[in-house]
This record gives sequence, C-alpha cells and structure tokens, in this order.
Amino acid sequence: MDDMARACVHVMMLDKAIYYRHTQPMCSHINVGSGFDLSIKNLAEIIKAVVGYEGDIDFDSSKPDGSPRKFLDSRRLSSLGWTPEIELEDGLAKAYTDYMKAQNSEQTFRTVN
Repeated sequence: MDDMARACVHVMMLDKAIYYRHTQPMCSHINVGSGFDLSIKNLAEIIKAVVGYEGDIDFDSSKPDGSPRKFLDSRRLSSLGWTPEIELEDGLAKAYTDYMKAQNSEQTFRTVN
C-alpha cells in the first residue's frame, strides 16, 4: 500500500473525537506529504534520474516561478500519528515503472487487435 492510501486509511480509522480535535468545520482538509520542502529544480533532477533522461534541464529565470514557497504543510497529519514510509525517489520510480508497464500493455493490445 502506498503512503497516500495508508494516510487515508489512518484518518478514516481515527476516533471521531480525535479527528474533530485536529480539524475545524469548513477547514477539515488534511495534507499528505513528507514535511520536507523541495524546489522545482530538485524535483526535476530527481525525475530526470528516475526516468533516465540524459539531457539538460533549462530553467527560464526571467519567468515568475509561482508562489515563493512550494511546501505542503502536513503537520496536521503528523500530529494524528501518521508518518510517510516511502521516499520520494522510490515512489516516483514505482509510479514510472507502473506507467511504463501500462504503456507497454496498451501498445501490445493495439498491436494484437
């Protein structure tokens, strides 16, 4: 089971009183994340390594980069006792492998039919 599924199950299994202590009406969302900040450049480099891309990644510094901070605050989920188990690189590698398997299956299906 991946981290997102584990986090969902964890929250669903919480006692309602505990859940309500950590949330508020109309503000009950719970972010699922590692708790670590990661720049877009670092993420691009990780993806580059995972997929085996050997080219360069160019960033246009003349363009705005969106919000100044791209950090998913997952402290609420942490305070409910959940911690991630899958490292980002491992999760991306699994997702990429699954994607490639699906692409190959679809290609085989198209060739056969």
